[in-house]
Amino acid sequence: MPPFFTRLTFAFKTFFAVLFHGRIPDDVAITLGGATPRESVAAPVTVPAPAKADAPKAEPTAAQMLAVLQRDGRLIDFLMEDIAPYSDAQIGAAVRNVHAGCRDALGRYLTLEPVLGSEEGARITIEAGTNAARVKVLGNVAGQPPFSGVVRHRGWMLNRTELPTLSSTAPSVIAPAEIEVG
Repeated sequence: MPPFFTRLTFAFKTFFAVLFHGRIPDDVAITLGGATPRESVAAPVTVPAPAKADAPKAEPTAAQMLAVLQRDGRLIDFLMEDIAPYSDAQIGAAVRNVHAGCRDALGRYLTLEPVLGSEEGARITIEAGTNAARVKVLGNVAGQPPFSGVVRHRGWMLNRTELPTLSSTAPSVIAPAEIEVG
């Protein structure tokens, strides 16, 4: 079995090859299954039935977001893997794939924007009445606002969520186990 990061790269490569070309890449099939080029079989593609137009939209859950980040970026696989034995170069290569998949997933299903319009490092004043959930004041905080300080992080807020639904029969399953029969 190839090392984790090779499998992770194969997972991304296979996902997009099946999505766009309807087949498993030859090098992946050869390495993992021993197939010769062009013997690889297109993976079955399951298309979920469209949701009924009158069905109420379910509230998004952490499980849905984790499922999307796992499916598109293999984030949970990466986070659960012990990366101590791998070199920085191996980790960096895997992180690029995880980052790209997770970033694409965020952009597809969420609209995020900074809480503050000011750039990090800019000097700003926090006026009295500023929502504490939106702005966290750090450092030597004494007295009452206004406070003058430097933006260390602009923060993020969520403006749109359109997550796909999870299986209604197993809502706590983030990613099903995969068994290759051959």
